[in-house]
Amino acid sequence: MSDISKPSFIHSVICFGGIISMIITGLIVFDIPLHVIILIAMIWAAGNAYILGFKFKDIKVAMNGGIERGLSAMYIFIMIGVVIAAFIESGTISSIVYYSLDLISPAIFLPAGLLICSFMSLAVGTSWGTVGTAGVILIGVGAAMGIPLPIVAGAVVSGATFGDKLSPVSDTTNLAAVAAGTDLYKHIKSMLYTTIPTYIICLILYSIIGLQYSADTVSREGIVAFQAAIDSNFVVSIWSFLPIIVLFALSFKKMPAEGAMMGAAFTAVLLAMFQQDRGILDILGSLQDGYSADTGHAGLDTLVNRGGIQSMMWTLSMTLFALALGGLLEKGGFLKALLSGLLEKIKSVLSLMFATMCTGILCCASMGESYISIIVTSQLFKNKYAEMKLKAYMLSRSVEESTTMSSPLVPWSTAGAFYFGAMGIPVLDYLPYTFLNLLNPIVSLTMTFFGIAVFREVIGKMKPQPAE
Repeated sequence: MSDISKPSFIHSVICFGGIISMIITGLIVFDIPLHVIILIAMIWAAGNAYILGFKFKDIKVAMNGGIERGLSAMYIFIMIGVVIAAFIESGTISSIVYYSLDLISPAIFLPAGLLICSFMSLAVGTSWGTVGTAGVILIGVGAAMGIPLPIVAGAVVSGATFGDKLSPVSDTTNLAAVAAGTDLYKHIKSMLYTTIPTYIICLILYSIIGLQYSADTVSREGIVAFQAAIDSNFVVSIWSFLPIIVLFALSFKKMPAEGAMMGAAFTAVLLAMFQQDRGILDILGSLQDGYSADTGHAGLDTLVNRGGIQSMMWTLSMTLFALALGGLLEKGGFLKALLSGLLEKIKSVLSLMFATMCTGILCCASMGESYISIIVTSQLFKNKYAEMKLKAYMLSRSVEESTTMSSPLVPWSTAGAFYFGAMGIPVLDYLPYTFLNLLNPIVSLTMTFFGIAVFREVIGKMKPQPAE
């Protein structure tokens, strides 16, 4: 690879501009399947890499490297499909929905859903596990209450992202701190300054929207009919909560996500056999192809006819394509070339943070993976933050407020593809309602503009200093 040259700024603009144009035109104008669009983008990126001197073998190595970094996500994809199917078989999801319809008023459902997902993801440190379990349940409850599912999914994603961003056991939180070279808890403390005000705004917005779905506007007869359908198709029992409890307990004990999911799925399979009286062959079939039944109620059919390993294959294949594209763009040096001239022109804290966030979002959109985006963005801007005498956790905060926040909003990213696979709601449908993800970068930049929560390298205690 010694004959490979580095891309120029103009070449990088052409490469990225072509990819972005393909995605926007393909999705919005021609409604081309996303897999095909990303495949064409991969061919385009490979052609640009070939111009730089990459041989076919080099292109394959670059793409394989991108896929290799995201392989751990593949196991989680498969296990979530298994967990959802097992939870349906055991009656876990239907029982939780049944009891929730009695306990949660439609008027407070959206803010309650935000809080539930926030506490769960904060405790276990995974937004994916939260969306794949609590998110699926809340989608079912919201459907029974007549609340538009994209709004429900938006609240779920906002709550799941909140914990994924702030939990000390979250992989993205730890990775951002390490990549920026700062202490984990200083990183979390710095994020609280911008995340808490944003979260309060979100609670208010979801509460206002939720008031449109009060008890007066939601049919009680519809809820009763939904509960009756559950009662006639599943054994409703508090024992059905056991798989969720196992999942929480194993997660609290810091067991890897895959192990915690296996334990919860195994518990659910036992419940399905002894409580729901399901045959083992039927259960295994559901783990492969998803639960399938005609319950006599359209809403319940939508809730339970899902899950299984095969249900995650669209997500898994989409992720493989996106990771391969991201690996090629990174190895080709296109992003670095795109930003090299920009870094020299940055003179203020506000412009530096804005550039960091734009880069993080661009990384997620082009590479399809938040882990790679966190590392690349941190590497590109670390020296500039040090040069401008800013604390390292200013960098880690800006990186998380772009990568962790934007990843669920990109349909072809690992997170976006997974959330669609788990909840069944397209990313572009729930995107307008993910208030935390959309507002957090805006709130952060606004606070920076007014010199709030800007931390410089000073001796002693951490003190806010005005921005330039």
